[in-house]
Amino acid sequence: MSLTESIIAYLGPWSWFVLGLILLGLEILAPGTIFLWFGVSALVVGVVALAFGFGWQVHVGLFLVLSLVSLLIGRRLMTRLSSEKGDPGLNQRGSRYIGREFTLTKPLNEGAGNLSIDDTIWRITGPDLPAGTKVRVDAIDGARLVVSQAK
Repeated sequence: MSLTESIIAYLGPWSWFVLGLILLGLEILAPGTIFLWFGVSALVVGVVALAFGFGWQVHVGLFLVLSLVSLLIGRRLMTRLSSEKGDPGLNQRGSRYIGREFTLTKPLNEGAGNLSIDDTIWRITGPDLPAGTKVRVDAIDGARLVVSQAK
């Protein structure tokens, strides 16, 4: 009898609890909600193994079925809970200004200029416009904002 077989024979149904705790520990070390579902399934099989005296083949089959079912339900639940709630413009700060209107403090000459928005000075492109003109941000082009005269 190998070491693993002797440990399982010695622990009996408690081996499922040990496996479940090991899998939950792996979930802590490598998060991704994969080991979580397998660990929960092993704990449930441990409870069933303590309550009923089925053979190890039934326990393994039950573990496989519970693991598959809990994995599928867990994935569906996690995708529902993790819907896009963050800031979609987080890494594209300029995209937050599209559609907004600002007043030029300096003229826009030869299609280029600067626009002060909040605490940042942005490079802008657009038609030549005098200072004091209201402009609307239409798009972003790399690190430049593309503007046009506001209506």
